[in-house]
Amino acid sequence: MPAPAVLRRLLPKPPLWVAMYHSIADTPDDPYKVTVSPVRFARQLHWLGDRGLRGVSVRELLAATAAGRARGLVGLTFDDGYADFVESALPLLRRHGFTATVYVVAERLGGDNAWDERGPRRPLLDEGGVREAAAAGMEIGSHGLRHVSLTDADDATLTAETRRSRELVEDITGEPVAGFCYPYGTVDARAMRAVRKAGYAYGCAIDPGPLSGTYALPRVHIGEEDTSWRLTAKRVLHPLRRRRPADLLPAQGGPADRAVLS
Repeated sequence: MPAPAVLRRLLPKPPLWVAMYHSIADTPDDPYKVTVSPVRFARQLHWLGDRGLRGVSVRELLAATAAGRARGLVGLTFDDGYADFVESALPLLRRHGFTATVYVVAERLGGDNAWDERGPRRPLLDEGGVREAAAAGMEIGSHGLRHVSLTDADDATLTAETRRSRELVEDITGEPVAGFCYPYGTVDARAMRAVRKAGYAYGCAIDPGPLSGTYALPRVHIGEEDTSWRLTAKRVLHPLRRRRPADLLPAQGGPADRAVLS
């Protein structure tokens, strides 16, 4: 009979658990359900810590996975790069010793979320805020140039949204940008090829189904209604709802790849 260690290696591994946040603020107007209050966010971080889980950036999560030491790690991501990340989320993350990835919209820094037609206007991080987050140990990734859907973009726009946005963010942080986050979570094979060609080591989606992999990592939406029991349910059901990426590790060779694996 195979030894328990052998059986564990033969069993399917659970998919990476990557949580998707947006804004951390108090607001009565949240039509897209993308805002979590600081109080609720603090409780969610406590929930992780109480269960021996540690929040990390996606770059750190992938590097740990490559080294076989990802047990107990949860990816934390923040889309759009809202200014309240530095104001509200960062102090709580640092208190717990957690890191996270912030995906910023390169040509909208210092502006607002004009792409949300029904939602309230929220200020985005400016260049100083991006540098502050990076200096605090957070990973900074790209969310494109203007927050447009890549699956609807023509070739020129697709190249600019992926390649040019990476260049702009690297100019601000002075570090290689490893990660791209697809605006609206929309992704197809063409968008994935563009992200890879632009030099990224991975891409984050939401629920990419059969496209799941290093360039379309699935994530779990976390909102204001996610209390302890809801988080527990999401954690338990995650392996059933998300396929394990068949290609978990980034392709070797490029500078972004070395950034993820270093």
